[in-house]
Amino acid sequence: MNRRGAGPARWATQIGRTRPLTQMALYVAALAGVSGAQAQRLCESYKGMPPASMTTSMPASTASASTSSPTGSAGLPPGMVALPGGRFTMGSDRFYREEKPLREARVGPFAILRHEVTNAQFAAFVAATGYKTVAERPLDARQFPKLKPQELLPGSLVFRQPAQVRDMVDISQWWAWTPGASWRAPEGPGSSTKGREHHPVVHMAFEDAMAYARWAGQDLPSEAEWEYAARGGLDNADYTWGADKSARDAQGKPLANHWQGLFPVKDLKEDGYAGTAPVGCFEPNGFGLFDMAGNVWELTKDDYADTRGPYAGMKVAKGGSFLCADNFCGRYRPAARTPHGVDTGMQHVGFRTVWRVAVASPQTSSKSERKEARP
Repeated sequence: MNRRGAGPARWATQIGRTRPLTQMALYVAALAGVSGAQAQRLCESYKGMPPASMTTSMPASTASASTSSPTGSAGLPPGMVALPGGRFTMGSDRFYREEKPLREARVGPFAILRHEVTNAQFAAFVAATGYKTVAERPLDARQFPKLKPQELLPGSLVFRQPAQVRDMVDISQWWAWTPGASWRAPEGPGSSTKGREHHPVVHMAFEDAMAYARWAGQDLPSEAEWEYAARGGLDNADYTWGADKSARDAQGKPLANHWQGLFPVKDLKEDGYAGTAPVGCFEPNGFGLFDMAGNVWELTKDDYADTRGPYAGMKVAKGGSFLCADNFCGRYRPAARTPHGVDTGMQHVGFRTVWRVAVASPQTSSKSERKEARP
């Protein structure tokens, strides 16, 4: 049975009729702008760029017990950072209502991938297994007898930046259902990931992310695990770097890949990118993790608690993306969350994996759990 469900078809039909979509669909975007070669050069100018060895992957079941992670802990899958877990303050009462209440949460020890899963890593998985993502599969005409043949074609949603908009309700002004769009062709037919091998893989549905994680002998994080990792030891901070939204790095660059300017008509690209960035182009958080804010939304295993509403059955995605602008989203924060359909991949949605082991990281300690955020 085709497992895509009614989600993609419903959204594509609604876009055509210019009807409002769900909140989750408001944040879909496409890769565009800076070429892969230009982006890689810019990224490599940062000390935080992960070494090339971190952009490859191997199933944990094939890794020897002596394999070292980037933190130096023996036994971890490549590219992972071990975290001790513990108590931390989860959520926020300063932004959106779905982030409330502010509460104490606890997670056990686990390891997490230092960066988002890349196109190169996902390509290795596909080469080994022959897996086809949700966006690469056609809809079943028996399930959707009212759809036209062209509406059953494999595809996904692609962002088209408009010169102007009438309002911020009709998102068909900047979205387009694009047959042929997938992780292999982020903008649709004619595009590819050539030169973007180290960008995060996108158009990921929950099913796709779980398939990769199982192949690698890993898992997706829970929402609490993801938020604990994103905070990097800064308790109750608004951002992964602290309290100051406008903070910049030593080069005067924003500390995350998000939309600067007026969404959707003007992207100032002060961060150097008009779409995704290669992993590791922005300074890591206190745990040494890259891109826990912006770049792409990251899937978690947790259900979005909305049993009777429009988001029932969806999963929680975290971290915001390159499309998050302060006038439209503002969710490039640890506490931020959005619902994501289990049967749909989107062009600004990716993931990273975890490995649950009872080991403490040499670069963190229980004292870091309650460290105060600095402006």
